Amino acid sequence: MTQPTILEHLIATIADRKANPTSTSYTASLFAAGVGKIAQKVGEEGVEVVVASLDESDERLVSEMADLVYHSLVLLAARDVAWSAVEEELERRFRQ
Repeated sequence: MTQPTILEHLIATIADRKANPTSTSYTASLFAAGVGKIAQKVGEEGVEVVVASLDESDERLVSEMADLVYHSLVLLAARDVAWSAVEEELERRFRQ
């Protein structure tokens, strides 16, 4: 049996926080705030990726990109859209 990838583990953790929210979970607090707030966070993180790519270190860029991926996964989960739908779209585009 293979170990789940970090992305699979993160997706499962996000799903668990959505299904079993706790007061100490940042992810659960995002779900409680709603899609609008989560979308705002995705936008903020996207801007931070742009800034980091232009003016900051590679390490900072990687950190900001990780934040963007995390918040994007939370947004997908909030909308009940599976990551596999994104993978399928990427695959469709790649095959064109």
